[in-house]
Amino acid sequence: MFRAKGIYIRSRTIDVGKLTSRGAAVLFKDILTNVVIRLQIVLLLAVGTSSVMAQQTQDVKAADTSSPRDTLRSFLDACNELYRLIDTSPKYYDRTDPEHVAVAERALDCIDDSELPVFARVDRAAEAAVCLKEILDRVKLPPWEKIPGSTEIKAAGGLEKLTDYRIPDTRITISRVERGPRRHEYLFSPGTVERAPRYFRSVASRPYRTELTQVSEDFYRWYMSAPGHPWLAAIVERLPENLRLGRTWGIANWKWPGLVMTVVVALTLMAAAYRAHVAFARKVRGKSLFRYWLTIAFPIAAMLIPLAAKYVTYRYLTFRGMPLYIADFVNILIALLAALVVIFAASNRIAESIIASPNINPEGLNAQLIRIISKLASMILAMILFLIGGQYLGIPIATLLASAGVGGIAIALGAQDTLKTLFGTLMLLSDKPFRVGERILYNEYDGVVEDIGLRSTRLRLLSGPQVTLPNDQLAGNDIENISRRPYIRRVGEIHIPLDTTAEKVHQAVEIIRDKLRDHEGMDPDRPPRVFFDEFTPDAFSIIFYYWYASSDYWTFKTFSEKLNFDILRKFEAKGIQFSLPLRHSFWKHDDKQGPLDVNLRSLSR
Repeated sequence: MFRAKGIYIRSRTIDVGKLTSRGAAVLFKDILTNVVIRLQIVLLLAVGTSSVMAQQTQDVKAADTSSPRDTLRSFLDACNELYRLIDTSPKYYDRTDPEHVAVAERALDCIDDSELPVFARVDRAAEAAVCLKEILDRVKLPPWEKIPGSTEIKAAGGLEKLTDYRIPDTRITISRVERGPRRHEYLFSPGTVERAPRYFRSVASRPYRTELTQVSEDFYRWYMSAPGHPWLAAIVERLPENLRLGRTWGIANWKWPGLVMTVVVALTLMAAAYRAHVAFARKVRGKSLFRYWLTIAFPIAAMLIPLAAKYVTYRYLTFRGMPLYIADFVNILIALLAALVVIFAASNRIAESIIASPNINPEGLNAQLIRIISKLASMILAMILFLIGGQYLGIPIATLLASAGVGGIAIALGAQDTLKTLFGTLMLLSDKPFRVGERILYNEYDGVVEDIGLRSTRLRLLSGPQVTLPNDQLAGNDIENISRRPYIRRVGEIHIPLDTTAEKVHQAVEIIRDKLRDHEGMDPDRPPRVFFDEFTPDAFSIIFYYWYASSDYWTFKTFSEKLNFDILRKFEAKGIQFSLPLRHSFWKHDDKQGPLDVNLRSLSR
């Protein structure tokens, strides 16, 4: 039994002026839940009802739930009619028959399923309906005139005087709905729906009432055992008796091998899909954006596999009761986890699509910032999915928020260093003190930036080794970006012996000035400077300055070498010598050890 074809929604007149914010929230929640259930039904029956959709839609008679008597009568009539229909083909349940599903819909309209978890709402309501029919076929009901009807309710003073009706000597209660789109209808109460399977097991040993004109004999047994397709029913008929008629946990034994096979196939396909995704995505990433996007089909397929297993379990194996709810819960939970992978995979591809723009350097800080923003966005979407999925699985939103809050605090306390590093990364990406490929000087490390990650930056030192530096440390300390200097300054000194004449010292200064005049790479705002600097005890000192307008260190060194050779040749041509370091030897006599040789070296500057 399930809701499918012939869905209808009862319309109610709502006074918008009297609708409070809380009432609007409740109404919206009920409508949203109703839509989700309908969508679930459509997905479950999409394959089986494709041929039926082409047929003319039949008119569906709505169940009368205006009073406890009308609700009980509508429910029993619908169940008896459905039993007559399935009694003609008891080997399987044809869910594609529009008459079957229309009658089943009418029976389920008498059930208040508002407190059942959304993911199993249809299944649990159907099981409760079958159990209630089995119970009502065994217990003695009062005469119809003793059950409150619309006339009795009006005579008693209206709806406010009768909120609940309990069938005598039973735990079955028909209650008035107080809120939502079905307000003021009388339905089997949520507590009755929740307790129905347990209550049925307590009365299952009782005989059916003999005075009834129609009894749904073994209705529950058929509901728990019948296959969902004629070809599967034909296979079951050929199975050994212990598999066909035996039961484990109330489920026919032939269904368990089918469940095991479904689980094994689903897990195998999911593992294959994820391995293919990792292998192909890694292979094409950075080479072909189109093929990189195509690889997202693998995690999407992995997400759909547990949903397909859920459909097979319900549609063909027709699992019922607690095993079905557990299987559905696990399948939907796995599908939600797979959806998280899809979200992160899609965010990566969106980021790479943006970075592929010709205006963005794939290795630059802007690209890293885009990747971080995409990951943060995917984390927010994952949290939203966690809350929606948890509520769909029946976990209260307050519990989910509390769990997320406690978990967030625990993660924050346990990952302070990680969070600090993440904020350091954000600071680096926003300030942009360096980029990939630039040479920086940090503390004693001098090298070229190779990669800027979420946690750390990799630096290739000029001496060869690679150093990994935490981003929070880089963000909180001074960094010298050598690659961004607009020029390179050289300060040089030349020493001439003290016995050199003043004329030759003057010639030496002019030679250097001449070589630096309009030199290669000269910055017009920073002309070279040459001075006879000072007298030292060892030599005459000439100092010169020049600025090479380029950040290329090796080009600067090439020019400096050329300049040195030119000065050397000019000095040799003019007979100007360079002052060399002097070495002085001093002798000291020690009465015990003899003479000692003490060498002192002074360098001319």
